[in-house]
Amino acid sequence: MKILTYPDERLKQVSQPVAQFDERLRTFVARLEETMRASPGGVGIAAPQVGCFQRIVIVDVSSRPKSANNGRLVLINPEILSWEGMATSREGCLSVPDYTGNVMRAERITVQACDELGSPREFLCNGFEARAVQHEIDHLDGLLFLDRLVSRRTDLFRRKRYGNRKSA
Repeated sequence: MKILTYPDERLKQVSQPVAQFDERLRTFVARLEETMRASPGGVGIAAPQVGCFQRIVIVDVSSRPKSANNGRLVLINPEILSWEGMATSREGCLSVPDYTGNVMRAERITVQACDELGSPREFLCNGFEARAVQHEIDHLDGLLFLDRLVSRRTDLFRRKRYGNRKSA
């Protein structure tokens, strides 16, 4: 699927909750995951990034060595229940391919969501995984990491390289 990129105004749109957990949803989730995995460095994706304004997020940081994780997370209608600790770290985004930026986020979160079958789940996420989940949930609320920078002058950086850029 084609990824929307900044400054596309649709990226500011707030997404609606998923109401039907059916085969159509599962097919969309599979296509969304394919898009994420085909993107260089992609560890997360949100449905709004491909023009679907429903509250669907996929995060999988298991390919990152030394990152504690829950494996592949499909989070439908996610809600952060609690958070603790704050840290600033560099983030990138498939929708902002030419830049990275320093963003402050919670270091540990508890997130509640449904899976593709509509079953409620709860996950404790730490470190990089917690950051990725928060980043993707921001997309559902029409926010990019650019909106969370303290200063575009000191916290935004042109990306030096981004692997083989190909459209998904």
